[in-house]
Amino acid sequence: MSPAFLSRIVALIIAVYGACTPAAWSSPKADRNSQAQTGEWKGYIAIDAATGQVLAQDNPDLITPPASMTKLMTFAVLHDKLQSGSIALNTPVKITSADAKMGGTQVFLDPSETFPVEDLMYAMMIQSANDAAHALARASAGSVEAFVELMNAKAREIGMTHTMFRSPHGLPPASRRIADGDLTTPRDYATLCRYLLTKTDVLKYSSVKTRDFGLSRAKGPQHMINHNKLLGTVEGVDGLKTGYTQGAGYCLSATALRGGHRVIVVIMGSFGPKGQIDKGRCRDRKTIDIFDQAFAALPAGSPTFGGPGVPAPSPIQSAPAANGAAPTAEEDEAAPMVKFSLPGK
Repeated sequence: MSPAFLSRIVALIIAVYGACTPAAWSSPKADRNSQAQTGEWKGYIAIDAATGQVLAQDNPDLITPPASMTKLMTFAVLHDKLQSGSIALNTPVKITSADAKMGGTQVFLDPSETFPVEDLMYAMMIQSANDAAHALARASAGSVEAFVELMNAKAREIGMTHTMFRSPHGLPPASRRIADGDLTTPRDYATLCRYLLTKTDVLKYSSVKTRDFGLSRAKGPQHMINHNKLLGTVEGVDGLKTGYTQGAGYCLSATALRGGHRVIVVIMGSFGPKGQIDKGRCRDRKTIDIFDQAFAALPAGSPTFGGPGVPAPSPIQSAPAANGAAPTAEEDEAAPMVKFSLPGK
């Protein structure tokens, strides 16, 4: 086989399968210009969950929108509410018209419905349901505005020094100006993830691959599928949360446990080569690569993740059906833009 013919075959394979293929990652050209071959990202960081040590990073302090990763802070504030006893997992939440009008990724809540807090938490973490996040924020703090104040107070408490929340869900602001929406950095979000992994039971929710919502609905339940495609496909990955809006790009806060060590990876502002809308494929492949780099960079003798007060890692699971409509895509990872229209009655 001649070198010229072989080159044409390689070019054809790349054209068919795209620049996110493993071959692109290992080629000499990719080594010389990684981002041009594998896609784009604004910044990322990887840390050891046990110690907080940085294991890999690229532009980790760039301020950018977190999109639906915002819901991780919503979870943190809800956990505080549960711990204080001001709400319980079985507290009923009466849905309002404001909840039902959120748009984007939803479980299509209706003002005639009432759901317990825990069902809405699963919907927020698995389906990335904006309506569920809005309902939980409103019901637990009295108003969404009051809840957002708690989100920012929590950010300051745990050391997120370059973060400002303006919503409990991460949808773009009405002005469509990035500066008017939720803003954070990869480093700050790694701090949040480490807090959640050591102080809360976030893996109980973020490790769940599938769950039904709304069993009692006349049209039947909505089958929710976790938008984190690394769950069950990449060694040790059991959380945490994806995100996408047109302004934020594809974002992911992920964690993996291997050999007793837990690593956190946060990547933000990812797109395909030349800014392509690629449904998060390049983001996911880059995250896999960062995990491999980070675990390899762990110093010999690093402490394992665990110990007194640290929740045991949750197994990747399909949760039992709870309380749903037709499945939708993350804001929207299966479509090029965020959807804001409500479905027809």
